[in-house]
Amino acid sequence: MPPKASKSKEAPSERPILGRFSSHLKIGIVGLPNVGKSTLFNTLTKMSIPAENFPFCTIEPNEARVNIPDERFEWLCQLFKPKSEVSAFLEIHDIAGLVRGAHAGQGLGNSFLSHIRAVDGIFHVLRAFEDPDIIHVDDIVDPVRDLEVISAELRLKDIEFIERRIEDVEKSMKRSNDKQLKIEMEMCQRVKAWLEEEKDVRLGDWKAADIEILNTFQLLTAKPVVYLVNMNERDYQRKKNKFLPKIHTWVQEHGGETIIPFSCVLERNLADMLPHEADKYCEENKVQSALSKIIKTGFSAINLIYFFTAGPDEVTDTYTLF
Repeated sequence: MPPKASKSKEAPSERPILGRFSSHLKIGIVGLPNVGKSTLFNTLTKMSIPAENFPFCTIEPNEARVNIPDERFEWLCQLFKPKSEVSAFLEIHDIAGLVRGAHAGQGLGNSFLSHIRAVDGIFHVLRAFEDPDIIHVDDIVDPVRDLEVISAELRLKDIEFIERRIEDVEKSMKRSNDKQLKIEMEMCQRVKAWLEEEKDVRLGDWKAADIEILNTFQLLTAKPVVYLVNMNERDYQRKKNKFLPKIHTWVQEHGGETIIPFSCVLERNLADMLPHEADKYCEENKVQSALSKIIKTGFSAINLIYFFTAGPDEVTDTYTLF
């Protein structure tokens, strides 16, 4: 009698990921007022959205789809010449500026935070340039302070949500002995304690069962973040900026997510030129548009299946390139 075949090892189960599975994913441009959010949106989408020098120029979020740059897709289209071309796209939302106290309704904060809840990821735009002609809501440019303000507001709003959820679950537990309610209550209490320690949900080491519950909450601090550092054209060209090392240190201490330096002024100027003029300007000044990198990295951050074979400069912490 032949020996029994050995049982094959079971493939490890895939761990659930924070976020939702969808073919229609959205990313929101977030930051304090007057940091360059609407200007970035305009250049990304080539739309004429108002970008004025006063807080809350944007009230309702502007939305647009941008195609994901992919040289392989373009090459295949040129080779096979299909009747129609359907490329991947990223839906971008230009969300109004948040201010300190937004979680309590300051500066129309409750409305703006609800707009963030509706997206799947965040482009966090930071102002790393000084210009007396452009108002800063806190008077002095300090991107690390701005990071702390926005992060705190998102955490406080999540705490508010979790506290309401705990109240709802407590009421349900009085009417039912459902074991799932007890599990959810324990999870809510752990998440609340985590947030009160000034930690974002996406940075926690959650188990698969935890993530299944977390994904039903769609918490603000569970969303992936890409940090976009807006500097003046001169700093971007020479690859030096006095704020960048402090931003890098803060980000490394709070999850180490991707940082992409860029210049709204440069991108706006390039957008106003003809393609050959823009190419010539970049070559003469030894600069390169960051828009393609921003779009690809944003898509990578929120998409659960990323079809790009990204190079090391596409989805890594690009501060190291500076």
